[in-house]
Amino acid sequence: MLCPPEELLQKNQALSNTWQRYQSAPSFESFVELAVSINSFTEFLIDKGITALHHASHQLEQVTLALFNKDVAHPLPQAALDDLNERVLALGRMASTHATAAAGLVERRHDPQQSASHDIRVGQTWLIGHDQTVWADLQAQLGYFGMCAEFIAWDQPLPDSTDIAPLLLLDMSKLPEAEWSARIQSLRQRFSMGQLIGLEVRSDFDQLQQALRSGCDSCLLEGTPPHAIIEHIMELNERHEQEAYRVLIVEDSKTASHLIRRTLEENQIVSEIVNDPRQVLNALRQFNPDLILMDMYMPNCTGVEAARIIRQHSEFLSTPIVYLSGETNVALQVDAMRLGGDHFLTKPFNPVFLNAIVKSKIERYRALRRTMYHDSLTGLLNHSSGKHTLDMLLSSVSHEGGFLSVVMMDIDHFKQVNDTYGHPVGDQVIRSLSWLLKQRLRKQDIICRYGGEEFLVGLPHTDAEQAYAVMDRIRQDFAQIRHPHGDTHFLATASGGIATYPLYPNGDALIKAADEALYRAKHGGRNRIHTDED
Repeated sequence: MLCPPEELLQKNQALSNTWQRYQSAPSFESFVELAVSINSFTEFLIDKGITALHHASHQLEQVTLALFNKDVAHPLPQAALDDLNERVLALGRMASTHATAAAGLVERRHDPQQSASHDIRVGQTWLIGHDQTVWADLQAQLGYFGMCAEFIAWDQPLPDSTDIAPLLLLDMSKLPEAEWSARIQSLRQRFSMGQLIGLEVRSDFDQLQQALRSGCDSCLLEGTPPHAIIEHIMELNERHEQEAYRVLIVEDSKTASHLIRRTLEENQIVSEIVNDPRQVLNALRQFNPDLILMDMYMPNCTGVEAARIIRQHSEFLSTPIVYLSGETNVALQVDAMRLGGDHFLTKPFNPVFLNAIVKSKIERYRALRRTMYHDSLTGLLNHSSGKHTLDMLLSSVSHEGGFLSVVMMDIDHFKQVNDTYGHPVGDQVIRSLSWLLKQRLRKQDIICRYGGEEFLVGLPHTDAEQAYAVMDRIRQDFAQIRHPHGDTHFLATASGGIATYPLYPNGDALIKAADEALYRAKHGGRNRIHTDED
């Protein structure tokens, strides 16, 4: 995910401002603000995948947290001040350099003509190794998904490129280990915003440590098949923005609740405050939080009582609850956890630790919800969530006016694929079509594994003619994918049917009409797309 340069500069400026405030009025409180700001910047860089800046910011964070102790006098000793100042300035220079380099690339990737297109392509991809023939199959398969991987030998210089964030696939199998660090570090320094993936790395602690420490973003072990490499790349380049984390703060003290909110805001966590615990159920329904921060002791109601009341409602059973309290009695803490809580933080809390706990709990909560709403094989929406999302999208389109095309797509003769090559190979064919759909369609489009080898696609603001052009191109490209099986390969095809709103009044009618068009495409010979008018 490419970071807008102005956003990077804003985050860096916020860090610089907190450092200047500490220097002007050094105190424990202003140092706490500095630690939170550094932590926020580090988390931001991790989210955006800016590896080189992340390493520098992480080192600054570690130095700061080592000093995060009330026993340390403020202002800090001069040596510590000089060290922090040098690190903050160096990080600022790096952020400025990255923002300048990224500005041109962001402008190209946000070109209106490109963003309006359904055909989204990945940037420059280089495969660096010793023997191109070893990777011929991977290169061919990458090409099917819009990634033209240019092979370059380790002993050849990389060509000039206008892409500052390329994907580099590094075949480490025949590269002497003594050269690993220098080679990877050189590539990381040149392409600090790029993705570096080590291939054919042994399942060996020392090798993995050396590759990752030198600058690889990830490593794939020796023997990893091409389809698994492609799946890994697809996951890295997932085209969606993370929705902001949402936290409900249940705290009777207005001062404490606003301090917590300010701490969370540093990490772009959205929060809502409830000072009266009796209003918590209404707030949960209206705000729909990912996590609840609950004060243990409030007038007329304890945090445990409020948690037990929340847990009586099935829709809130899995919402994480983190208690905040000055209570240090371990037995009482255990009882509080047993009666509906998930974690216990003792006041006064470390704000950096609070943010870390909140984010980790929310990430696990969202991962759990994802398993409920998404298909495990493809990562797409499952049948029920796909239909629900289509209904919501249709409601939005009907208010705005315009078109919404629904496509039912099905892999031809899929039973024969399973019978001939086995179910694992059949699963890979399904994944291949899902990857192609994800890679070619827009962020706002719906892609759902409707069942078995059948897919449901929703294309907002797309009429039947436009939908046909998009889906027929996908159909043609899918028919060219060589699916490996042993020492050979086979081809598969898909058919589709299209129906368009407002010709049909609701989601069920659209799906039925698209399914009937799909049936006609199958009956007409397969490997074709039909509209509801065909």
